[in-house]
Amino acid sequence: MMVVMTLATGFTKLFGVRHPIALAPMGGSAGGELAAAVSRGGGLGLLGAGNGDPDWLARELPIVSRGTGPWGVGFQTWAIDAGVVERVLEHSPRAVMLSFGDPSPFAERIRQAGAALIVQVTDLEEARQAVDLGADVIVAQGTESGGHGARHGRSTLPFVPLVVDLAAPVPVLAAGGIADGRGVAAALALGAAGAVIGTRFQATAEALVHPSIATALVEGRGQDTERNRVLDIARSSQWPSRYTARTLGHRYLDQWRGREAELAADRQAQRAYQEDVARGEVPPLPVWAGEAVDLITDLPPAADLVVALAAQAEDALKRAGRH
Repeated sequence: MMVVMTLATGFTKLFGVRHPIALAPMGGSAGGELAAAVSRGGGLGLLGAGNGDPDWLARELPIVSRGTGPWGVGFQTWAIDAGVVERVLEHSPRAVMLSFGDPSPFAERIRQAGAALIVQVTDLEEARQAVDLGADVIVAQGTESGGHGARHGRSTLPFVPLVVDLAAPVPVLAAGGIADGRGVAAALALGAAGAVIGTRFQATAEALVHPSIATALVEGRGQDTERNRVLDIARSSQWPSRYTARTLGHRYLDQWRGREAELAADRQAQRAYQEDVARGEVPPLPVWAGEAVDLITDLPPAADLVVALAAQAEDALKRAGRH
């Protein structure tokens, strides 16, 4: 049995978790089983509520709330309203994470409910706003991350320490391009209190993804990922233009790369995309994947993965200390 020492940080103390690892609340794929498994493994499981679809929440919230260990919920801030937040707070999450948009309309209500407010930021202006709002935890997301992030963001390595210095003493978590324990150790060395991990947890037994997506992540390479808006436009998604998404390669990407404005004006092309999805010629969703996808080689249970990541991080820090 793997024995892991506790890497105590401001994050682990705040939530009473064993390891400085949080599940990225990936919209749709970070369901109740995955969030509960991460919490059971000693991290903080965050349910990926996305835009707050009521049917999805009604199905997944009871699953995570029956689990062991603290848990939370993450939203795409631009896509929610106060009613959605209220429905989630009724289940007494330990934390609510707000990403991509202005968190100020929801911050006070989350605090009043006794939940910790986690705010994800993609630039220093957002980081300053999070500090001013009194966020309990700030997530500094670099552009290496899979899925959505800032079009003009910063890489994780230089961005995280800037946010750490700006936010002190508020705990900061690093996100973007972290898929093994060495990445967690690097985040701690940068002054972060832990890491938020997405793509690696999307490739686990409990993730709500189609088997073909799991296979694509195991076989994927970092150089094949690309940050773009093409697939959001093709899908008629309402994501704000300031956020692009890092995905693995896709036929529509090759067809429309650099022609986003033309695609946005071409309703027939968008209908063709939906028709191709219906015929099974393209996958229903893009394969969101970060630059560290190369490090993913298996589909383990998420609880075991948390423990393994923590052990790798501890070993990496010990080795670094010997040099």
